[in-house]
Amino acid sequence: MSGPVSSTPAMRVFGLAGWSGSGKTTLIRRLLPAFLGHGITVSTVKHAHHKFDLATPKEGDRQLRAAGIDELMLAAPARWALLHEAQGEPEPRFEDVIARLTPVDLVLIEGFKSHPHPKLEVHRPITGKPILANRDPNIVGLAVEGGRLDPGALEHAVPLFDLDDIDALAGLILAHCDLNTLPAPGRQAERGPA
Repeated sequence: MSGPVSSTPAMRVFGLAGWSGSGKTTLIRRLLPAFLGHGITVSTVKHAHHKFDLATPKEGDRQLRAAGIDELMLAAPARWALLHEAQGEPEPRFEDVIARLTPVDLVLIEGFKSHPHPKLEVHRPITGKPILANRDPNIVGLAVEGGRLDPGALEHAVPLFDLDDIDALAGLILAHCDLNTLPAPGRQAERGPA
């Protein structure tokens, strides 16, 4: 006898990779209407290579964290956030970060360049940075300003897209994540009790 069947489908994970300043966050913002318009629920995970903090309502919250609390929950009518203090723990694994998310159809990852999940590279030749797709077999597409690269810039075949062709980029992600079968706009999939 098999185990219980989950009523929540598996979350699809797809990354946007690129050097700092390449426009990953901007591209995610531009892609969202294409996904949301088809009833696809989306979350994002952004990997930070530096310490970060969220603005808190009171300095006392920072003092509590500095004093050794494990977690601080900030709650307001429009949103909530949970800050977990690492307290010397190693950085969480990619899989552990994803597991903490509320289930959605699609998780867009910004960063985690070295993790082996499927990715779209966002590349701006003006930055002078190397093309990641030449070294990362998990890059399944390359979005470039103007949709062109210098001859010989790519060392192997990777589909090339214009960074402004949002429909084509959304289509690549939807096809790669097998999300083309979700309901058409105006029809919401049943997600169970709210």
